[in-house]
Amino acid sequence: MNFNKYGIAAAVTLLALGSAQAAQRAQLDVQLSFDNAIVQGDSDVPVNVVVTNNTGTVVPVLKWQLPTGKLQGQLFRVVGDDGQPATYIGPMVKRAEPREQDYILLQPGASLSYQVELTSQYVLGNGHYTVEYVGGGVFRQGVDFRSTATNLWTQGRSASAESLVAEESLRGRTGTQGISYTGGCSSSRQSTLASAVSAATTYSSNAYSYLSGSGSGTQRYVKWFGSYTSSRWATAKSHYSAIKSAFTTQNVTLDCSCTDTGTYAYVYPTQPYKIYVCGAFWNAPMTGTDSKGGTLVHEMSHFNVVASTDDWAYGQTAAANLAKSNPTKALDNADNHEYFAENNPALP
Repeated sequence: MNFNKYGIAAAVTLLALGSAQAAQRAQLDVQLSFDNAIVQGDSDVPVNVVVTNNTGTVVPVLKWQLPTGKLQGQLFRVVGDDGQPATYIGPMVKRAEPREQDYILLQPGASLSYQVELTSQYVLGNGHYTVEYVGGGVFRQGVDFRSTATNLWTQGRSASAESLVAEESLRGRTGTQGISYTGGCSSSRQSTLASAVSAATTYSSNAYSYLSGSGSGTQRYVKWFGSYTSSRWATAKSHYSAIKSAFTTQNVTLDCSCTDTGTYAYVYPTQPYKIYVCGAFWNAPMTGTDSKGGTLVHEMSHFNVVASTDDWAYGQTAAANLAKSNPTKALDNADNHEYFAENNPALP
């Protein structure tokens, strides 16, 4: 299929249709390399990324699947010899549905080259790591990345980075409840944000109360978290307990500096309890699907000291499908937590 005569919207639609009908996904090849695979001391760790389209057809790629800007996500899989992933300290982002301007059309045979500094997004100690490129986990639109697995050795690094993560993860645990504002929030926006925090508090409190009842495979639970087990129900309950507690006992900082209209909000999971709200947030309803209150529940769940959720799927359809196919991931997905709390349309 040749997308040269189509615009981005048509290319995305055709790719999605082809993927659904043929159960195939476009695979882009990714080559990773280090200028120095052995890093001494607390030096930066830049990795070279080359993404190549060897499919023979034009492939529309979302910009946030590529290391093109500031707000990205977990684009790499960095795993130590113990099998444990390196701690991710970059942003976790709730995005709006993709727009045409969010895509790059990668021509057949074309390559895109980047250099990414890994320690700005991952905590690296001393030892051997395997690094792969995964391009994030959501809004793939029929695109996968076939990445080389590249080896990295780090030696003589201090514990300062890991200490910083530990300190940030503890920050706010003993703080007093309240709201503070940074990033130039106007008085009207502060008022809106206070209402959004109130809505989020109500959402998380109601979700916790719902899960405090007898566990069972209710319509609402199964819709958003999949097949019922008592342990998974208990996990969901513990998550909303922590989310509710954060909103009711901690000082929440809301930052208005982000203006990206394709993004609702983002957080750094190791830096509770600061939430950056973006352009799409201000156009959302206060309550209901993808609401202001629900967005704050979504973001609060990301913090490591709260529920440490990930972003495996965005949107109600994808989140509901995730619950059916993989309840474990649904319990680790921020949007599933948001939609369970919003409960719109209402389910018993």
